[in-house]
Amino acid sequence: MDGFDYEAYEDSGYLKVCSGIIMGIYLDGSYKTLWIVEKREFHLIPVLLIQFDISLTMTDLDFSAVMEKTIYTSIPCSFIPMLPPISGPSVVAIAELLDNAIDEIQNGATFVSIDKISNPRDGRPALLIQDDGGGMNPEAMRRCMSFGFTDKKAKTAIGRYGNGFKTSTMRLGADVIVFSRHLDKRIMTQSIGLLSYTFLRKTGHDRIVVPMVHYEFNTSSGNLDFLHGKEHFMPNLNMLLQWSPFFTEPELLKQFDDIGPHGTKVIIYNLWCTDDGIEELDFDTDPKDIRISGDAKKIDTLHAWRKLNEQHIGNQFRYSLRVYSSILYLRMPETFRIILRGEVVEHHNLADDLKYGEYILYRPQTGGGVEAQVVTTIGFLKEAPNVVIHGFNVYHKNRLILPFWQVVNYLDSRGRGVVGILEANFVEPTHNKQDFEKTSLFQKLETRFKEMTWEYWDLHCGLLGYQVKRKPKAQTAPLVSSGDVRVLLNHNSMPVGGTKVVLGRSDSQGIPMKRKDHGINLDKIEKAKRKVVRGENVSDPGQLLASELVNTTGNQLEDQESTTLMQEHRKLRAKCLEYEKEEEELELKVKQLKTEIEEVGEAYSRLLAELEAMEMTKTEKNV
Repeated sequence: MDGFDYEAYEDSGYLKVCSGIIMGIYLDGSYKTLWIVEKREFHLIPVLLIQFDISLTMTDLDFSAVMEKTIYTSIPCSFIPMLPPISGPSVVAIAELLDNAIDEIQNGATFVSIDKISNPRDGRPALLIQDDGGGMNPEAMRRCMSFGFTDKKAKTAIGRYGNGFKTSTMRLGADVIVFSRHLDKRIMTQSIGLLSYTFLRKTGHDRIVVPMVHYEFNTSSGNLDFLHGKEHFMPNLNMLLQWSPFFTEPELLKQFDDIGPHGTKVIIYNLWCTDDGIEELDFDTDPKDIRISGDAKKIDTLHAWRKLNEQHIGNQFRYSLRVYSSILYLRMPETFRIILRGEVVEHHNLADDLKYGEYILYRPQTGGGVEAQVVTTIGFLKEAPNVVIHGFNVYHKNRLILPFWQVVNYLDSRGRGVVGILEANFVEPTHNKQDFEKTSLFQKLETRFKEMTWEYWDLHCGLLGYQVKRKPKAQTAPLVSSGDVRVLLNHNSMPVGGTKVVLGRSDSQGIPMKRKDHGINLDKIEKAKRKVVRGENVSDPGQLLASELVNTTGNQLEDQESTTLMQEHRKLRAKCLEYEKEEEELELKVKQLKTEIEEVGEAYSRLLAELEAMEMTKTEKNV
């Protein structure tokens, strides 16, 4: 393979594939890493060859017969079972498809709909995912249905490797058919593609074949013209009609009726079953939800608390798509809706489930420099101490990667009910978006989470009625980074290996104050971070805080800035409520005015008709 320009990557078990003319193929000596060198830019996607211990040869990857136009073949059919697995519950695989719709918001998408439909061919249930995004033109459809291609360049895009669609659909069912309509510069195209493991297996194909047909709307005739010539179109159409849920071409085209001027519809059929022969997706238990069959987790706790724990969002997200999708995104644009089985999914902010909340500013460092500044919200669940749920919810680029990640195993209830929420964009998720790459930054983050959990519990467990057994130890040397800043909303505490700045409190339970830790000059730090009202030095902060939390006695210092901020917040909130009320009143008034206009219009029409009748009568009399 001399003469080709290779890019060196240390990560093995990855396949480099991209569009364009293939210049050559290189397989390293360990048969672990495959490189495909092409004219255009490279894309990197995981294939997990290491897990399957595959020894590939050049003949296994015969790309010389790659067909262009509508039938797109790429890699051996045996690669489908080796795709990066979407492990865990099926709701995680569906989340991958929701990500595609979320990424289409920049192209005007306003909704994504998930529903159950019936397969016309055999009557079995199928899964429908549909959005009104920009849709895909024929080239984009070929990229979507092929392996390792991605057009998502935006920094905010969730998709990364170009394999999420294939891995998620194959995790849910054996076959998927895609309908997409695209409008660009007054040119409307309609594309249909089929990725069918059933078709490949039963026909004995040794390479992946994806039949596709493409249409273009002819504005002069008002008809749909097929693209790429009839010799390419008809063989693909015949394969679609034989292996898709639809028997005729009009039935295929009818699927575009509810797509609108642009958008995409995905139908996954031949859904997988459990080992017991039960379909993994449960459409029957709740008609407004899609659940995972038999995946409801039983909580081992006191009988009086069991129902509360089993119905908690921290447990239900594992098997309920409605619950999981409600927390899947940290922020949801007001113009976008997730519609599950005909009903909008209400976005849920996990921070609203906390009491005695604190904000901790964490600044991860590597190589002597600060990588990022991340605010972690931490507190007790409102149901504590009656819940055994705990852990951190870690988002990346607005997408939930680790829900209720249990970084500690509590003993004697230490850490019980403590939950955190943050967006960690400084670490990279794995290809399946269920974990993060195990870098040094991520390991530091995990260590810091453990410390946060213990610190928070030790300082605040008295609020739940637990006896305060441990006092926070003063640290002469930071454990993580001297750049960490703890920002508290209600109670003061000294973070391990960090300094703190008090901003205020979220409820009346705690008394904000300022103290000096041994060897740390808070006044100097606070001038650089935030100016706050002066407090008092505390020789033993742990003892003072424990007394304050349990007995609510002792010295109480009013933090004037915190009070001012809280008052300003209340005023702004009150104004927001007023504006919302005014908006509702205006909307009501608009509806009333529209009704009045319609009534006036109807009256005008009647009077006009009467006037015309009178004029006709008058004319007849004159005659």
